[in-house]
Parts: sequence; C-alpha cells; structure tokens
Amino acid sequence: MSIRTHQQRMPSDAGPVQAALTPAWSAPVGAWRMLAQRRDAPKLPKGLDAAWDAGVGLFVPMVPRRGRYLRRAERVLAIEDTYHDLAESVLHEQAAELRSIFRLGREEPADIDRALALVRELSRRVLGLEPYREQVAAALAMVEGCLVELATGEGKTLVATMPAVIAGWRGRGCHVMTVNDYLAKRDATGLRKLYAACGLSVGWVDGQMPPPQRKQAYDADITYCTNKEAAADYLRDRLQLGRMRGLTEALVAKINHGGMSGVDRLVMRGLETAIIDEADSLLIDEAVTPLIISSEAPNAEQDRAFEQAAKLARQMDPDEHYKVNLRYRDADLTRAGKSHTAELCDGLPGVWQSPRMRDELIVQAITAKELFLKGQQYVVQEGKVVIVDESTGRLMPDRSWRHGLHQAVEAKERLEVTPAKDTMARVSFQRFFRMYRRLSGMTGTAWEARHELWQVYKLPSVRIPTHKPCIRIQHPDRAFGSSQARWDAVVDEIQRIHKSGRPVLVGTRSVESSEKLSSMLNAKALKHEVLNAVRHEEEAQIVEQAGQPNRITVATNMAGRGTDIKLGPGIAEAGGLHVISTERNESGRIDRQLYGRAGRQGDPGSSIAFVSLEDELVRKYMQGPSRRAASRTGDNEASGSAMSRLFSRAQQRAQRLARRQRKSVLKSDDWMEENLGFAGREH
Repeated sequence: MSIRTHQQRMPSDAGPVQAALTPAWSAPVGAWRMLAQRRDAPKLPKGLDAAWDAGVGLFVPMVPRRGRYLRRAERVLAIEDTYHDLAESVLHEQAAELRSIFRLGREEPADIDRALALVRELSRRVLGLEPYREQVAAALAMVEGCLVELATGEGKTLVATMPAVIAGWRGRGCHVMTVNDYLAKRDATGLRKLYAACGLSVGWVDGQMPPPQRKQAYDADITYCTNKEAAADYLRDRLQLGRMRGLTEALVAKINHGGMSGVDRLVMRGLETAIIDEADSLLIDEAVTPLIISSEAPNAEQDRAFEQAAKLARQMDPDEHYKVNLRYRDADLTRAGKSHTAELCDGLPGVWQSPRMRDELIVQAITAKELFLKGQQYVVQEGKVVIVDESTGRLMPDRSWRHGLHQAVEAKERLEVTPAKDTMARVSFQRFFRMYRRLSGMTGTAWEARHELWQVYKLPSVRIPTHKPCIRIQHPDRAFGSSQARWDAVVDEIQRIHKSGRPVLVGTRSVESSEKLSSMLNAKALKHEVLNAVRHEEEAQIVEQAGQPNRITVATNMAGRGTDIKLGPGIAEAGGLHVISTERNESGRIDRQLYGRAGRQGDPGSSIAFVSLEDELVRKYMQGPSRRAASRTGDNEASGSAMSRLFSRAQQRAQRLARRQRKSVLKSDDWMEENLGFAGREH
C-alpha cells in the first residue's frame, strides 16, 4: 500500500470521492473517538441558492473588518500592560483559568482579548518576541475564522501561535499546516517553550514517522504538519475503520474483536481546527489535487502498451496528425492522424486492434510528449520521473500523475515504466479542508482570491496593513519580442545591480529556466546560488542569506518558502534587495509573492518583471494578439501601455479558467458522493 498525491492532466480530472463519513469529535474518548460525531464537507449550493451565495460572496469582502480588528488589537495591547509586573506563577494560573473557560466553551470576546494579551506577554518573556498591533489584529481575525492577508516578513509564524493557543485550550486538537516537513519540525520545536508556558503540548508529523509517533503527535494539543501528511493519515484511518459508520458500531466492533477491530490503530483524533500557512497555495493552487492511497497492480501487458504508444507518438507530426490546445492542456488526433494510427498499428496485437483504445493510448502519449516537458513539469532523477510543483518550484518525489499519464511520461523518457496502481481511498485537498469544523489561515496574497475563498470555504478575507509603510519601488515591466532577448536583458540587469553591491533575487517559472539563467551567469563569471528546492533545510539557509551584499540567488518561484530574507549590513543604505521576475505566472498572486520578498518590515527594495511575447502565458491565452505584437517587435524591447495590457489580459484569462476548473471539481466531488456512495448518510 502506498500514498500518492496525484497531479492530474486537467484539474477537472481530479474528482476524488469517498470521505462520505467525516469525523469531527469533541473531547478525547479513546482511539475510537473518531466516530463519536461526524460531519460531511458542505456541498455547493444549487439554483437560486447558488445565485444568493454568489451575491453574498460579492458582499462579504466589503464588510469593514480591518478597522474593527485593529481597534480591538489596541485594547489587547492595553490589557497586556497589566501583565508586565506579574510573576510567572501568576501568569500560569491565569493561563489555567482561561483554559478551563475555553474547554467548556463559555468564552466571551473579553476572554479572547485577555487570552491574546496573556500569550503576547508570555511570548515576550519566553521567546523575546512581542507581537505588535498588526499581528494581534491578524490573530483576532483568525480566531473568528477569517483568512488573513499579511505581507511577507510580517511574522506569520508568530501570529499563528495566538489562535493556536486558543484552539489548544479548547481541548479538541489544532493542526497548524506548513508547506514542508522541515518547517513543521522547525516551528514546533522553536515554539515549544511558549506553548508549554501556556500549559499546552506540541508535536509535529513528518513523512518518516511510524504510526505510534504519529498518534502521539496528533494527541498533542497543537500539531504542526503538512496538508499531505494530515490528509494521508485521515485516509489511512478511514481504511482502518472500514464499514463502521458510527460510534455504536465502533463500540460493538471493539467488544467483539478487540484489537482486531482496527479502532485501536487510528492515529488522528479529529478534524476540529486547522490554521493554514500560505493558505492561498493550499486552498486554491493545490485545492483540486487528490491524495490517493493505492496498492500495486502490476500489468506487464499494459506497461508494454505505454512503451509502444510512446514509439508511435514519435512517428506522428504536429498539425498534420494531431492538434495541441495549450490553454486547456489537451491534444486530439486529426482525421489524418487516426488513419495514420491505424496504419502504424496494423499487425499489432491486443488493445491496438481496438480503434477507441489505441486512439486513447496515442493521445495520452502525445500529451506526454507535447505538454509535459522535462525541466518544467518534471525532472528525471535516478531513473525516475519526479514532478515539479509549478506554484513553488519544489520537487515532489511522492506524487504521480493519474490515469496512466505518469507511465506515459516514463515511456517518453525511455525509463522503466512503473506498474499502475489500484485506488483504495482518495480525497481532494479542496474537500479535505472543508471537513474541518474551524478553519482559518494566513498568506501574503489572498485578496485576488477573496470571492472564491468565501464561496468554497466560507472564509472571509481580511487585509492587515504592514507594521511599517512599504517603500518598495515597483518598476514597470520590460517586454521583449523574443525569449532570448529577454534573457540577455535579465543578465545585463543582474550585472548592473551586482556592481552596486546590492543583493539580487531572480525568480524563474521552471527548473529549465533556472538552469539556462545559471549557465548564462556562469559565462559572465557571476557567482550565484540556485535554489533547487530539493533539500528544505538547505533551502531555508539559502533564502536567509539572499539579502547579503553582492549575493545573487536564482529561485524557481518563491511561494511558501517560510523563511524571511533579512538585509545584510549596509544593504538598506544601498537600496535594499532587488527582485527580478523573469516571466509572469498564470496567477498574479504568485507574482506578488515574489515581489514581496523585497521591502519587508519597512526596508527599502525594488522589483521588476522581464517578460517575452514567446512566454507560455501569452502563447496559451493571447495567441493571436501575441503573434501580431511579436511580428512587429522582433528581438527589440517593446514598450507602452498596450503591451502591459496584453500580459494583464492573458493573466486574467488564465485565472478565470483556473477558477472554472476548480469549481467543476467541487461539483464533481458532490456528484460522486451522491451517486457513487454505497450507503446513505447518517445525521
């Protein structure tokens, strides 16, 4: 049995099912507490309800929350002054009193204010860090179930401790979601003293932990983990429970079968509270990715079919035999292509004699050939295809594409084809997060997705201002007719800034692009670091040093790195960190994440984007206009508002399409639960 987080050919393919029975429990009552109370993920409204919900979604972001939370934060700071002179023993007594109030669910708004003031004072004493007004305001918003936009460098890790303490005091568990195992361990161990001072235990989960340690981590008051590990453990627990559908059945199974019932092997104690860091990445960008528990299902004949399809695809010509749709990442055979396929398959045995099956295999091989490119969607390491997360640039060795696409890519690369797998359980992250009773989060870029976050997760978004004014200089985009002209200009810009002693951070969209830029910098004898996102601990160290004098850092996207870039001596006076984006992303949020690396906490800084009319964004979403503009521009630099509008329109189209695809997956989730469930729902 293995755990796989699947990437899909198109987001609409990712229609995970199961999870029709979702646990949400109160106080711990043993390993079988998982079935004490259940709740299902809410369904999308339909008909007039859907129209009403959409209207409410437009209104919700307009509610003035920011000022209210900032004023309330001022009151918290005033309360905290009364704690300054108290002995630690008195503070611990206050924490115990508040814990009993929250455990019984009798808290009032004044109790929440007192709690945050107490945590703030303990943080000052234990960690030497005192949350400022804006951080307290963000914590208040999260306690009330909001998604907070807090700029990069504003201290989101510390902010999360305040709502986490309150959730821990409630006694039902709190999962703080981070972007990788390294950060989960780092934050849990680094904040342990603060939580202990509040009378709480803390644990963390990583991919290498055996079940007993996982159970111990989830039994802690606060658990740091990744979304992948939490969802995988949820699915494993569901498999352990099998057909048990309620607490009564679990108790009977425990009495009849004892340790063989599966109840004692559960590791989680519920989906009560989740606090999500880099929330837009997990709730939006990765939302439709299904996580699947599977078992091996070797099929030598099927493996040979993938290899044969890859050979046949190499003998077919684009435009003549097949058409590729870049926008929808799809391919189709032409009439000539189907005839050519029949000729190529003449005499081949088995599936190749079925027109429908052979066409499907060939289309899949063409898709792997044309739309899944080495260095962009994946890399090859130690003879294995490793998927690259296009949002963060991280390698994901534990993920695979579904429906045979992964095997098609392996066959294209002439690698050993891994056996197909049988699905035992699956759930999309979009559905998984909606199962939590209490959900909140924080990110540097939430505002663009505020309507979707409300409609899908019922999360209102709140923009919290920076503690100090942002003085980062955002330069206008520089556009070029060809990709090579853009890269030459990027290298010239790096050289120019490097001569001044300022550090430079360069963001690329793919591993292939970062390697190309690295080779060009080597040719100019410019020393630099390439952030390959293979080892997370090294990644954090490279990011920490990216603000030092004369430092050049090339990174494949910068979403969710979890580490601040602090300026070295004299850098602020020289102008701060200079950020260069080498291509616009399909989501404007990811562009803002990169720009936000400069100008943190009132530091000076600057950012600029270098774009090309040959970029994938305009080729996919503005094909006609981009071709005409490219023919006029050639290799020269283009300027003017018309060029800026071209890229903005392409980005808007990409974002609209992505929203529609995510919504279609939600509808697919609901449909499959209603129509493919083998038993009714309990209430």
